[in-house]
Amino acid sequence: MLNINKFALAALLVAGSAGLAQAGQFSFGVKAGLNVNKLKFNQDIASASNSCGWTAGVMADFTVPIIGIGADVSLMYSRMNNASDVNYSGLQPLPPALDGTTVATPTDNIYGKNFIEIPVNIKYKFTIPVVASIIKPYVFTGPQFGLRLDKNVKDVLHNIESRTFQMNWNIGLGVELIGHLQVGASYGIGCNSVVKSLVTSTTGINASDEPYKVKNNYWTVTAAWLF
Repeated sequence: MLNINKFALAALLVAGSAGLAQAGQFSFGVKAGLNVNKLKFNQDIASASNSCGWTAGVMADFTVPIIGIGADVSLMYSRMNNASDVNYSGLQPLPPALDGTTVATPTDNIYGKNFIEIPVNIKYKFTIPVVASIIKPYVFTGPQFGLRLDKNVKDVLHNIESRTFQMNWNIGLGVELIGHLQVGASYGIGCNSVVKSLVTSTTGINASDEPYKVKNNYWTVTAAWLF
């Protein structure tokens, strides 16, 4: 019975999607931009500063005419850079010669990650009389799923064990110009910890007995051209 219900629900979703597709407007295009991210630690043994990266990919946009409600989905290649400082004071066990010191990641060895990202947003476009064909402001929100490509990369101290998957929730706004150019900005709130654990560089033992969580929050500014 459960399988039948699942099949019925899937059929309804497909039928509803088909109806929306016939009533709506689809556009496809390319998108690129910059991201500024900062790791948020739940403990004071490490800190991070804002770091700039970039993103580029393809995008599909769907809008229901008149009411202005729609959605967009993108497939993006993203580079995120994270410059962090690790404070070894109070860690157990302590690496030799690092007791009470702070070790900064060198600027030429920024802790970075390469991702394939898929943002999926619900979007509302405001229709302004007279100028609607020229400019349409919009707001959007939705989840973003990221898969890290460089699975074996660690920072220069080799003490961070990272996860390969991250999820963020985006909240943003933008403007559509002449029906083709979309310029938007969003803030992605980290939903899961991107780090499994922090270990000492010499012993490989977990540096803290408490749960260690690091969430990746970032701003993204993009421009997309839709055909």
